[in-house]
Amino acid sequence: MTGAAAAPEAAQAPATRRRPRRVLPGFGLTLGYTLFYLSVVVLIPLIALLLKSFTLSWPQFWEAVAAPRVLAAYRLTFGASLIAACVNAVFGLLIAWVLVRYSFPGKKIVDALVDLPFALPTAVAGISLTALLAGNGWVGQYLEPLGIQLAFQPGGVVIALIFIGLPFVVRTVQPVLQDSERELEEAATSLGATRWQIFTRVILPGITPALLTGFAMAFARAIGEYGSVIFIAGNVPMVSEITPLIIIGKLEQYDVAGATAVAVVMLAISFVMLLVINALQAWQRRHAGMPA
Repeated sequence: MTGAAAAPEAAQAPATRRRPRRVLPGFGLTLGYTLFYLSVVVLIPLIALLLKSFTLSWPQFWEAVAAPRVLAAYRLTFGASLIAACVNAVFGLLIAWVLVRYSFPGKKIVDALVDLPFALPTAVAGISLTALLAGNGWVGQYLEPLGIQLAFQPGGVVIALIFIGLPFVVRTVQPVLQDSERELEEAATSLGATRWQIFTRVILPGITPALLTGFAMAFARAIGEYGSVIFIAGNVPMVSEITPLIIIGKLEQYDVAGATAVAVVMLAISFVMLLVINALQAWQRRHAGMPA
């Protein structure tokens, strides 16, 4: 009797058990809101961009995106963005290393200054860099007699993109360095590894995914940058004219279809480059034995 009476109670127990309370709503509602939000913010504008560019015939589309002036802007935009992202990957890693591994007076001030490009309006950054690097600026007045001209040249564009992209690398690598296991470095030291071997074989494999992420974010940010570059570039056609300025110029001429055509090309190239970077990240994670 006792066993027979216990069986119904055991069967009723799961039915009366309360479901755990969640802070956020269930999967169905959150997934629906996520898809709705992404559609409104990302997918619908991109679809509208593509549809507007389809109003052009193929000869018109090719004329808009392959004009010599536009090709020169592509080369400057993507070339300067790539150079700036590579520089930020190196020096961003160095700054993150110093902020994590060392203590020194004014460390908190330096750490706060890293975020300055986030808070500073891009137009203000462009005006400040122009005031520094122009021929009569604080720095440019000493460089110009040496034949080094940065303002209103591609070099000035690279410097502006380095300025706005540096925080992405530092803030991506910094927490990974903080969470790295020092015991592995100590074990490598006890086994006779040099500092360079410890860095390349113990530290670098663990931070490479974060470093690639910071590189990708800095690169993507640089491609679409406008405010900080527009002042220091000088906007000389075929020399220092960036692609966003080409798009703005077409819009001012009411050539909306031509502007969307150039934007579609930039979107396609950026998407392919980000896919390549993500593939490299996944390969590196699998090679290091981490989940992709």
